[in-house]
Amino acid sequence: MDLAQLNADYGINGQLQFIPGKGDFPLLKVTNDQATALISIYGGQVLSFQPQGEPQDLMFVSEKAYYQTGKAIKGGVPICWPWFGPDPEGAGRPSHGFARNRPWQVLATEALADGQTQVRLGFSDGDDTLALWPHAFELALEITVGTVLKMALVSRNRSDAPFVITQALHTYFIVGDITQATVLGLESTTYIDKVDAGKRKPQDGAVAIASEVDRIYTGVPGALMIEDAALGRRIRITSTGNQTAVVWNPWSAIAATMADLDDQDYTRFLCVETTNAAEDVITVPAQGEFRLEVTYAIERG
Repeated sequence: MDLAQLNADYGINGQLQFIPGKGDFPLLKVTNDQATALISIYGGQVLSFQPQGEPQDLMFVSEKAYYQTGKAIKGGVPICWPWFGPDPEGAGRPSHGFARNRPWQVLATEALADGQTQVRLGFSDGDDTLALWPHAFELALEITVGTVLKMALVSRNRSDAPFVITQALHTYFIVGDITQATVLGLESTTYIDKVDAGKRKPQDGAVAIASEVDRIYTGVPGALMIEDAALGRRIRITSTGNQTAVVWNPWSAIAATMADLDDQDYTRFLCVETTNAAEDVITVPAQGEFRLEVTYAIERG
């Protein structure tokens, strides 16, 4: 993608510009009076969000992340679509689908009257996606950068028959110390424990992390909170369109096997993902659409 052309077509003077990124992936940089953000056009992936006056970014991105075509970037908000987790048909297709490791397109940018900046990225079917998943679609990501970060993942079915999807906004949040971070709001839910053969278990109290955690929570409320004691902040997660959420941290043994993650990185992030996973399967009607939306807010005091 030509940066000069992108800036000519979609740049906003003093607020939004396209800059070179690692691996020759162009980045969209937002700087307004409310916050800054970095968005990778490859993967349609938010990599950074930091409200003005906040000392710490919201997002974790690995220093060892791959910036290569066909690879997913480790951190920020990868888009898992049109399936979450392993290939649901067991046909050897890549885990978490194909949206996170393909180039997207810039559809629109706008400086809103209230000082926020809005970006729309898009991704649609082609020969390579049809070979993996035989459906005509348009996928759009609407990103609004202000005092809070708003994201909407919009799945449009361009065919004459319904299709089904599972999906996730696989967000990596920075935490000061994983052993001091807890997730609130899941106390009365049940989870599928992927570390323990998929057994279903009730959640007892706040979610604390003291070993590998890979859980799909079911029947989740629309508001969750990460209590990050080490950084003295709370991260409020408000979502619509989902009945499930995933909490994930690989812990030390698995982190040590990941080439795109430093051995100690597991102490510095927590994934709390807004998902349609497990039995939370979405049917998108012919010529219809489905919206998965989330808002992230940093709170102190």
